[in-house]
Amino acid sequence: MAGSTHTVTNQAPPLVGYDAYTTDQALSSAVERHLAPELLDEVQGELSGLGKSCGSAQAQEWGALANENPPTLRTHDRYGHRVDEVDFHPSWHRLLGKGVAAGLTAAWVRPGGHVRRAAAFVLWTQIEAGNCCPLSMTHAAVPALRTDPDLAAVWEPRLTSMVYDRELRPARLKAGALFGMGMTEKQGGSDVRTNTTAARPLPDGESYELTGHKWFCSAPMSDGFLVLAQAPGGLTCLVVPRVLEDGTRNVFRIQRLKDKLGNRSNASSEVEFDGTWARRVGEEGLGVRTIIEMVAATRLDCVLGSAGLMRQAVAQAIHHCTHREAFGGKLVDKPLMRNVLADLALESEAATTLALRLAAAYDDGGEQERALLRIAVPAAKYWVTKRCTPLTVEASECLGGNGYVEESGMPRLVRESPLNSIWEGAGNVQALDVLRALQREPAAFNAYLQEVGKARGADHRLDAAIKGLLTELADLEGIEARARRLTERLALVLQGSLLVRYAPPEVADAFCASRLGGDGGAAFGTLPHTLDLASIVDRARPTS
Repeated sequence: MAGSTHTVTNQAPPLVGYDAYTTDQALSSAVERHLAPELLDEVQGELSGLGKSCGSAQAQEWGALANENPPTLRTHDRYGHRVDEVDFHPSWHRLLGKGVAAGLTAAWVRPGGHVRRAAAFVLWTQIEAGNCCPLSMTHAAVPALRTDPDLAAVWEPRLTSMVYDRELRPARLKAGALFGMGMTEKQGGSDVRTNTTAARPLPDGESYELTGHKWFCSAPMSDGFLVLAQAPGGLTCLVVPRVLEDGTRNVFRIQRLKDKLGNRSNASSEVEFDGTWARRVGEEGLGVRTIIEMVAATRLDCVLGSAGLMRQAVAQAIHHCTHREAFGGKLVDKPLMRNVLADLALESEAATTLALRLAAAYDDGGEQERALLRIAVPAAKYWVTKRCTPLTVEASECLGGNGYVEESGMPRLVRESPLNSIWEGAGNVQALDVLRALQREPAAFNAYLQEVGKARGADHRLDAAIKGLLTELADLEGIEARARRLTERLALVLQGSLLVRYAPPEVADAFCASRLGGDGGAAFGTLPHTLDLASIVDRARPTS
C-alpha cells in the first residue's frame, strides 16, 4: 500500500456549474439596455440557458475534446475517387449543433436578433472559439445573398435555420445549411483586387466556370461559399455550392488544411477550382461592393469573439485568485493583485459594452446607426482584438504556473487571442478603412461625434479626450502614418463615452483615469490605487 506524502490543499476548484450569462454583469446589463422591454424576459431566459450550458462540465469537455482532436482531410476514398471531405471529432458537431440551435445564425430573422445573437456569440466563444467561425460566416453571408432575391430565396431560410444539418446534399433538400468564404489568394492577401481566379461566363448569363485557387478558405465542410473571381467585367462575387442541383459534387479540391497557432478545432483550408460551377451574386465588377456587408458582419464577430475570450480569461483569473491563498490571505484581497484583476476587468467590460452597442446599431438599421457602424466597426475591430492578447497573457499569469499548463485551459485562450486581429483584415487594413471613412463619408464621423457627445460634460477626462481627437483630426499632414494612433483614440473615446453613460461610477472613473486621463501604465495592474478597485473586481466575479 502506497504511503501518502501530502494532502492537496490551497488549489482553486474548477470554474464549472455556473451561469456564464447572469454572472457576467457587463453582458447581461448591455442586453437589458439594448433590447425592447417586451423581448427581455424571453431573451434573458434564452441566454441564461445558454450561459448554464457554457458553465457546464459537459460543454467544457466538448470544447477541450474538439481542440485536442483537430479535423483531418480526406482527399480520396478507398477506391481513389476524389471526395475532398473534412472529418471532425463528434464534440465539434455537438458544439456546432448547439450553436445553430442557439440562434447564432438566425439574427437576421428574429426580433432583436443582433443583440441576442451577439450576447450568445460572446458566451459560446468561451467554450471553444473554433466552432464560431462557420457560425460567423453563415450569419454574415445573408446580407450579400440578399442582393439577389432568387439566391436569397433558396439559401436564406436554410442559413437562418436553427437546425444543424451536416449532410452534404443539394440545398433544396436541407433543413439547415452553413456557408464559408474564400477571398484571399497567395499573391495578394488582403489586396483582393489582385485576385487571379478566373470566372468564365456560361451561356445562361448567370453561371460561371471557375479556375484558380484560394489561399484561405474558411469552413471548407460548408454547403456553400461566397468567393471573389475575375469575370470579364471585373472582380465579381459568386456562390459556389458544394453539391450541385443534380446531387453531384461540385469541383472543390481541398489541397490541405492549415496548421495554425490556435483555432485548431476549425478547418481552415487551401482550395483549388478547376471547372467549378458558380452562380453570380450582384453585378459583374462589383464583387467588393457585394461582399462588403459580409466582411463588416464578420469584423463585428471578431470584436465579439475577442470580448468572449477576454471575459473567460478574466473569469478564470478572478476565480483562481478568490480561492488561492498566499502570504497570509486570499490573492484577490492583496492590493497589487486586486489592481491587476480590476484592470483586466475594465478592459473586458469596455470590450463587451462596445461590442453590444454595435450589435444594437445593426438591429436599429437606421441611417444614423449605419453611418456609425461605418467608422465604429473597423475602429473596434482594430482596438478590441489587439487588446485581447496582452489581456489573456496577463490573466494566465494570475494563475502562476498553473496558468501555463494545458489542463487549466488558459494556454488555449492565449493561442486563440491573436486570431481576431489577423482575420478579416489585420490592423493596418482596419486603420486605413477608418481613414477612408473619415475622408470620404462625413456622415460617419458626424454619427460618431453625436454618439460620444452624449456623455459630454459627465467626465472632464472624456471631454479632454474628445477635444484632443478633434485637434488631431484638424491636422491632415502625415495622416496615413498616424492612422493606427487615430484609430486607437477613436475606439478608446467611444468606449469611455459608453462606460460613462452606462457602467457603474467606479468602472467609468477607472477607465477614464487610466485610458483617457493618462493615469495608468503600459502594463495591466497600474491603475491609481485611490480608485474603488474592490468593487470593480466584485462586479466581474464569475460566481456569486
